[in-house]
Amino acid sequence: MHEQHDGSTRVAGAWLGSAWHERWLEAETDRLLEFGRGSRLADGGFARQGDDGTAQDGPLELWLTCRMTHVHSLGHLMGRPGCGALADHGVAAITTLFADAEHGGWFSQVGRDGVPRSTAKEAYPHAFVILASSSATAAGRPGADALLASALDVSERFFWDEEQGMAVEEWDRAFNALDGYRGVNANMHTVEAYLAAADVTGQRVWLDRAVRILERVVHGWAREWSWRLPEHFDATWTAVPDYNRDRPADPFRPFGATIGHWFEWARLTLHARAALTALGDEPAAWMLDDPQGLFDAGVREGWAVDGSPGFVYTVDFEGQPVVRERMHWVAAEAIGAAATLHHATGDPAYEHWYRTWWDYVDTEVIDRVGGSWWHELSPAGEVSRTTWDTKADLYHAVQATLIPRLPLTPSLATALRDLPRD
Repeated sequence: MHEQHDGSTRVAGAWLGSAWHERWLEAETDRLLEFGRGSRLADGGFARQGDDGTAQDGPLELWLTCRMTHVHSLGHLMGRPGCGALADHGVAAITTLFADAEHGGWFSQVGRDGVPRSTAKEAYPHAFVILASSSATAAGRPGADALLASALDVSERFFWDEEQGMAVEEWDRAFNALDGYRGVNANMHTVEAYLAAADVTGQRVWLDRAVRILERVVHGWAREWSWRLPEHFDATWTAVPDYNRDRPADPFRPFGATIGHWFEWARLTLHARAALTALGDEPAAWMLDDPQGLFDAGVREGWAVDGSPGFVYTVDFEGQPVVRERMHWVAAEAIGAAATLHHATGDPAYEHWYRTWWDYVDTEVIDRVGGSWWHELSPAGEVSRTTWDTKADLYHAVQATLIPRLPLTPSLATALRDLPRD
């Protein structure tokens, strides 16, 4: 090891900041983007993909089409031919197939026949409409700016609760009846979306709202629960720790505390901290301290806790594993958190974990035959399909290849747009 110019210790042969390693990351980005071309549906939107990349049957899902629109917008900003057209394909689907022309907002699921399969208006996919349209706007795609303006208007009017400083979860189709469930997963992706929107629009309000959510969740509940952040709350924002005890492996609302989200909240806090700093503000100390607490807890309670490599999906509120399957997205978010914490602190321990988890992904998670990453593995490292039976989308994996190469702020699409072209 040797000292860097800022006084921090750099690991000899470090990967982070290395042009050689960044070439590997770029090659993996391209491999993923190539696989993702197969998710395009001729009639609009994107589908989940099978092991070999074949588009799968089933209803169109708003969150998935938004994520793929975001990813292809990033690909276009990186100069990858064909990605711009794929981003346009996504913008068109969100604007037409998923849009509720009568009541506003977007349907979460639409059948291949164009009929909505779910009429509830949910915060989780609506956050991804903001993210997708922000990225497509940064990429200069036609219609994206109008879509972003509409998405932010819907979020402002229906999902943002100014008094609570949080996003509510679910309305009926006409935005008349609000469900009593509240969740932090949707709020986490609202933070991501608001940070992206703040960068694209230049409107400070979205950054400030993201910080309000982060302070309540990360500096509040996560600390209060010894970093085992509750996911589920009632209408008064009182935690409901037994929620979905009988459905522990639910892909969006699992019982217990979700390890991958600890890393994701840590990373998002650091992005917001950097955004405040860039504007000349002095971020609160918790915005650096708490991400380290979340990260350490994720390593301690999530990584290889049963003697095999990989992260367990969930733990109970005593820190004991509940669902032991290894989800690809958890490893991707751990990589992103290690990279951002290393960027923020220079601590070589984060370089160690960054290398460890890329070695694991390369050995166990990447499918070099069919393409993309296996979305779920058993504790023994075998392909598992208890929660994810397909290779649903590229969002987490592609971002894991980009976050180490980009600054903490601005957000990914804006950073790619503004970086020098060399």
